[in-house]
Amino acid sequence: MIHKQNNQPLIVILGPTASGKTKLAVNIASKINGEIISADSRQVYRGMNIGTGKDYKEYLPFFKQNQDWLAGIEGVHLIDIVEAGDSYNVAFFQRDFQKAYQDIISHNKIPILCGGTGMYIEAVLRNYEDTQVPISQDFRNELSLKTDEELEKIFQKKYALVNQNADISTRKRLIRAIEIGEFKTREVGGRRSAFEIQDSRFEKQNRTVDRSEPYGELFKTARRTVQNRTADRSEPYGGLFRTQNFGISISVEIRRERITKRLHDRLENGLIEEVKSLLESGISAEKLIFYGLEYKFITEYLVGDLSYDEMTKRLEIAIHQYAKRQMTFFRSMERKGIKINWLDGMQTVEEMTTQLFDALNH
Repeated sequence: MIHKQNNQPLIVILGPTASGKTKLAVNIASKINGEIISADSRQVYRGMNIGTGKDYKEYLPFFKQNQDWLAGIEGVHLIDIVEAGDSYNVAFFQRDFQKAYQDIISHNKIPILCGGTGMYIEAVLRNYEDTQVPISQDFRNELSLKTDEELEKIFQKKYALVNQNADISTRKRLIRAIEIGEFKTREVGGRRSAFEIQDSRFEKQNRTVDRSEPYGELFKTARRTVQNRTADRSEPYGGLFRTQNFGISISVEIRRERITKRLHDRLENGLIEEVKSLLESGISAEKLIFYGLEYKFITEYLVGDLSYDEMTKRLEIAIHQYAKRQMTFFRSMERKGIKINWLDGMQTVEEMTTQLFDALNH
């Protein structure tokens, strides 16, 4: 857990799937001597490449290929860091993010956190502490049916290591300790969870762009602004990182069009073979199904539970639903006080880059 304030600015780029986050992050990094930290709950897994959208080519030519790095690309962090089939969760991400962040700033570079897993991003921005773990009444209702002895066994077996300072002296506190442990160790897949926050409306923010100043001077000014800024509602829960958060917003119609096209491209270019290879490597069908989306439905197709047409149709619907849930989570972050500067995803990468630097400069 992070307790010391870090003065190096952190740029956050978030958005739903197929919004163009990686291209924007790479373009920003190329102009400010930055490195990228991935905030994607499935791109951490080796061998899960096509289905998770590890578009390695988008990192080139700015980032150099380097096999000493886990992702094989120098300057790109938290991709390909664990074996497919292993467990990974928000607690691990907080730990690994801190290591990557410290490594980047130790080399006098600018960290850029980029991804679509809202829980991982929020964990960094809010520095998740036990008091901030949300309540899940459904989960509590399940636990209420168990005896005190059963609850203690559950806690000791599954959650004691990640919640070592928990007070379990009463039944109420024991249930809360289990709830916190469940939240910290929960893996994030392409599916709905008991903790998910419901949808609400939001307004996209429009900003004017001043293109008169070069990028280098813009960022020098922006860096001073970010470093010297005092904590306010845009830096909730202690302001442990001096951040500026940017989201890419695209219309539902365009988002759906991009998702559909990308899915069919991936199906025609090795996605099914990738899932088949994972199964043949010894990863259980149950584990791949747990990862959700492409891995869930293609696994069900490969084991004979779905026809190809049914798999394709259900997968496409599921990805559209996932993108909507991503936006729901980002809106919930805003309601908690995390300011997100929304960029128009219909602009070119250079136009979004200019808009981003303009926001940094103000």
